[in-house]
Amino acid sequence: MLSALRSSLLPAVKLYLLGLKVLLVQLFSRHFELPVMPRQDGKVAIVTGGGRGIGYEVVRHMARLGAHVIIAGRDEQEGLAAVTRICEEYKEAKVEFNILDLASLQSVRQFVQSFKERDLSLNILVNNAGVMLVPEGRTEDGFEHHFGVNYLGHFLLTWLLLDALKDSGKCGHFSRVVNVSSSAHRIGKIRLNDLNSHRCYSAHAAYCHSKLAQLLFSSHLHQDLQDGGFPVSSCAVDPGMVDTALYRHLWTPLRLAHSIVAQLLFKTPAEGAATVLYAALSPALEGEFGGGYWANGCREMTTPPTFDPQLQLNLWETSLQLLGL
Repeated sequence: MLSALRSSLLPAVKLYLLGLKVLLVQLFSRHFELPVMPRQDGKVAIVTGGGRGIGYEVVRHMARLGAHVIIAGRDEQEGLAAVTRICEEYKEAKVEFNILDLASLQSVRQFVQSFKERDLSLNILVNNAGVMLVPEGRTEDGFEHHFGVNYLGHFLLTWLLLDALKDSGKCGHFSRVVNVSSSAHRIGKIRLNDLNSHRCYSAHAAYCHSKLAQLLFSSHLHQDLQDGGFPVSSCAVDPGMVDTALYRHLWTPLRLAHSIVAQLLFKTPAEGAATVLYAALSPALEGEFGGGYWANGCREMTTPPTFDPQLQLNLWETSLQLLGL
């Protein structure tokens, strides 16, 4: 009983202390301002979770620059409303919404099949959608919800779209995969024999583990693409603490405090989107200068497990097996 309580409480305490530290650093640091980015006419981008929050701001900015942007999400009403708002703001915007439920591998496959049938190029993939601190549950395919949505769904989506990304990239104009991560990966752990968090479940721990898995995937994918000589790069971005709906599953007392604190101290979604957009669009990150882990407009070092090539490979191969690839 005591052990189970400790397993549940300790990750929560660690995550909230980390959040406090990140918030303090954020408060005393100058927020990154996105430089003027080049036009994106003729380019096609997919942004998961692009109907609100950071994802919406990413879609909005790309559309303003002339890119054809596909919002991929599970809430059709929200997605179509986002398309309407952007098209009202920018009359020439090329924005559309397609259904994608990352908690369903079948939905991921259907989304990719539908996209490929249109014979479009694919220059940018932003893996932005995510869940945090959701109650214990399983996806349609039986995976723990954080692991299934934040990591495995995006793994499959990226894997199935790799050919399109490779075909669309060229020297001097690499295709890019941008994985929206979190500083929470710093306290995550990868247990290859318990990726679904069956032992002493903690939503806080599961979220952190999924974000570490995402970072390991991003690093391994980038290295694999560079070794193969493909014109595609992959990087991870920490947008910081941003005032979005992601925090709606916080413990009740913290949720009440959050509604006040976030408006005063957190970044706005537009500010949170700045580094994501920089990673996706900046000429400074072209080719060999791509990859890595980015926060507040800068490339950052992160925890040692992230750079462990054996752990990256083991997780990669395990993920392929889980997905039957």
